[in-house]
Amino acid sequence: MQGSWIAPRLAGQKPLYIETQLRDLKYHTRDNPPSILYMWGAAANHLSSQTVRDLAVYVAILRAKPANDGSAALASSGQTLYREGFPAANIPACVACHGPNAEGAGSIPRLGGLSYYYLKRRLEQWGEGYHASAAFPMPQVASKLPADEIEALASYLSFVN
Repeated sequence: MQGSWIAPRLAGQKPLYIETQLRDLKYHTRDNPPSILYMWGAAANHLSSQTVRDLAVYVAILRAKPANDGSAALASSGQTLYREGFPAANIPACVACHGPNAEGAGSIPRLGGLSYYYLKRRLEQWGEGYHASAAFPMPQVASKLPADEIEALASYLSFVN
């Protein structure tokens, strides 16, 4: 479950988060273009409630590994943004919700180790208005992030284990 620029790395993701995302795909509330193109049909036609639970538990027990595909030169500033936020744009620290090691909790996703390309594109998509299924405050936070801060944050998170 390595992920790509289109899809997230799923290993080690929280079960409740996976269940929520699969339901959002099944009921077409996750609205970004790759979800519509690749997942809406599969999720709507093939995922029973039991299958969703089973997949979520399976994914959670897989060992997560960092993607290590971001810019090492930007990782330090991304770590600062993750830990301290971006006060100039009134953006809180990511650590407050996603945890000290970007491990997530409950319905809040694990961000540590996700692909730089996936994280970058997902943050950009929220800024473009694709966020019907995202919980407050993520769409509002992500839509305020400048492009260089997105680059740094996605880089840092790709190296977190």
